[in-house]
This record gives sequence, structure tokens and C-alpha cells, in this order.
Amino acid sequence: MLIASPSLGAAIAPLPALAPSATRRSGHELHAIHGNGPDAVHLVLLGAICPDQPLAAIVPLNNDTPDRIEAISRLWAGLRAPPPPADLRATPQRRQRLRRMLRAFDGRTCRATYREIAEVMFGVSRVASDSWKTSALRDSTIRLVRDSRAMVDSGYRDLLRWRRRR
Repeated sequence: MLIASPSLGAAIAPLPALAPSATRRSGHELHAIHGNGPDAVHLVLLGAICPDQPLAAIVPLNNDTPDRIEAISRLWAGLRAPPPPADLRATPQRRQRLRRMLRAFDGRTCRATYREIAEVMFGVSRVASDSWKTSALRDSTIRLVRDSRAMVDSGYRDLLRWRRRR
């Protein structure tokens, strides 16, 4: 959460190179877009503030504190020298699986069978080459649908967290 910090006055300089390309006020929030295209950063500034004022970030102290600090660090680096550093929370393989999960969820929501979902994702010829009842692609498709339901129900929040040892 970013807030104005007028009490800090000149002690904190405004964010570097923060020249929003678009702003919109919504109630007590100012929504600002910094940058363009895939490198754009959406900021929500709370209270009666504008982007050229000194700002402060508030970080609640709980189990998500390390993730929030990492996000603020990436934001700061991206504002100082765009584009922001790569987000390393998900590997390319994990990103591919997440895309497949969303496609599987969409297919199941549209009443597609597991076989139809597998044919779209893996190709008709690959699905037809094995017996469907014992196919590894069938098992994979069922797991993708199951995991996508869990993600949509509330597991999407886990996408924002680093994996931690317990």
C-alpha cells in the first residue's frame, strides 16, 4: 500500500521517473499507470495524494511480509530503471502448467469432456495414439482440471507467494 507522506517533507524524494501515462481517481484512491505495454506498473495511491508527492509503503508484518518486501523491491527497481526485474516466483515450466490449468478450467466450465480438453491441449493424434482409459494424458488432464478448480476457488493467492520450506 502506498500512501502520501507529507509529514516527511523533504526527507524523502518523490519516486524517480514517476510520470504516469494515465491516472484515474476512484473514491479515495488514485490509480496511476507508470510505463507502457508489458512493463507498465499499476499503482494505487491512497488518500488525497498525487504521484509527485513523497510516498511511503506500508508493509503489514505477517507471514506474507517477505513477499511484500520483494514486491516493493521490484517496484522500486522498475521505477528507477525500467523494465522491472523478472519475477522469479514461477519457473517457465510452472507458467506453462498454469496456462494449461486455466485452459482446462475454461474447457470444463464449457462442459467439455476430459478427452475433448486433452485433444485441444495435447493434440488429437497424441490422445488417439493410446487407450484413453489408461492414458497418461487422461490422468494429466484430470489433474489439471482438479488443480485449476482449487486455484480458482482461492489458490490463486498462492501465485503471489514464494514457496517456503515448512
